Amino acid sequence: MSLETGLESLKRGEFVLLFDSAGRENEIDMVVAAEFITPEHVARMRQNAGGLLCIALENNFAKSLELQYMHDTLASSSMSNKEMIMGLAPYGDYPTFSLSVNHYQTYTGITDKDRALTILEMANIYKVENKQKKFSSSFKTPGHVPLLIASEGLVASRQGHTEMSVYLAKTAGLTPVTAICEMMDAETYTALSVDKAEKFGKQNGIPLIDGKELLEYAKVN
Repeated sequence: MSLETGLESLKRGEFVLLFDSAGRENEIDMVVAAEFITPEHVARMRQNAGGLLCIALENNFAKSLELQYMHDTLASSSMSNKEMIMGLAPYGDYPTFSLSVNHYQTYTGITDKDRALTILEMANIYKVENKQKKFSSSFKTPGHVPLLIASEGLVASRQGHTEMSVYLAKTAGLTPVTAICEMMDAETYTALSVDKAEKFGKQNGIPLIDGKELLEYAKVN
C-alpha cells in the first residue's frame, strides 16, 4: 500500500507526496517530517514543488505555544478593514494560517539553511517542557516560514494537507510537526496534476499518498 510505504519514507526522513482530493484543493504537497529537515530538503521543495513552504503543527502543540489562527487574531484586532479577513476558502475550509516566523539565529530567514533551521527548531520545541517560553524566546515574527495549525481531531475534522500531514507524522510515531509545500506546474501555471506527480514520484523514489486512502485508513467517512 502506498500509505505504508509513505509512513516508512517519513520515518527515514524522506519525502512523501500527499494528494488531498479532486473535490477539494486538488493539489499535491511535498511533505517531510520537520524533525528530519535539512537545507537539502528545503532546496528540493523550492526547486521541485515551488509552492509556499509551511510548518504544520498539531493542534494541542499550537495551543501550548499560545498560537491562534490568523483570521481570529485579525478579527479581534483594531483593524478597520475587517472585510479583508478570509472566511471560507473556495474549497470550503477556513485557512489554517497562524504567524509566520524566523528562528532568531537566522539572518534574512529565507535561505535554504535559514528555513531549515526555523523548521527544525520548531519541531525541537515539541520535546521541551516549557514550550511557550522556548517558543517566544527563540522565534521572531513576521518571518519567512508560515505556521499552520491543524484542526482538533485532525482528519476527522478537516481533510487538508495540514491535517493529513500531521496525521501521517503521528501515525509514523514521529513529532507531529511537518514541512509541506504545494507542487506547482511551470508549464500550465497551475497546480501539478496527479499524473505528473505520480511520474515525478516514480522517477525520484517518492511515494504518493492519496487522501482517499488515508481517510479510509483513519476510518473517516
